[in-house]
Amino acid sequence: MIEKIHWHGHATFRIEGTQRIYIDPWRILDDSPPADVILISHEHYDHFSPSDIEKLLQPHTRIIAGEGVAPLVKQEFRKVETLRAWQSLNIERINIKAVPAYTFDDYHPPKRGDVGFVISMDYYDLYYAGDTDLIPEMRSIGCDIAILPVSAKEGMMTIDHARQAVEILRPRYVIPSHYGTSEGGTRLDALALQTAIDGLAEMVWLEALVY
Repeated sequence: MIEKIHWHGHATFRIEGTQRIYIDPWRILDDSPPADVILISHEHYDHFSPSDIEKLLQPHTRIIAGEGVAPLVKQEFRKVETLRAWQSLNIERINIKAVPAYTFDDYHPPKRGDVGFVISMDYYDLYYAGDTDLIPEMRSIGCDIAILPVSAKEGMMTIDHARQAVEILRPRYVIPSHYGTSEGGTRLDALALQTAIDGLAEMVWLEALVY
């Protein structure tokens, strides 16, 4: 499963399977492969970028958005499917579930309806945390692979909170996210996460396809 996950930099990921799934496409290269499914977690420009979505669209592409950002997506694109936290849908043999994502400040408040996603395919559960802090709802999320932010900006996880998240989620693999740009953390933050989760999970380093 790991070999099917591609990092396009910052918090953008592509999963290759029977459906090609992009999560929060931003700064997408013009020659990137088109999408079958696009998932949008929340409204910030580095997660919801209409111009980048346009680069990936095909006539059959399904855009699936969290409850908070869905109205904005609908203004830009005629068709959008909305998922509230804990709702899910199936596409062929893939299940996509929205899960809560929020911080304890005003930047990602719970009331806004931001989400992360759990993608279940090929007998793996992949958790994309999105922009979130350590939250109680993680106790209801199990996964084999966890994509976690390593930037503590805007109230998101500190390295200590990320370690606690790994203890709760119990993934086999952890992929760092939300770093390598001015909007996120640094490689040193990702290295700190690797040290923090030693003995709990295996850190997977993906080469960014943008920078």
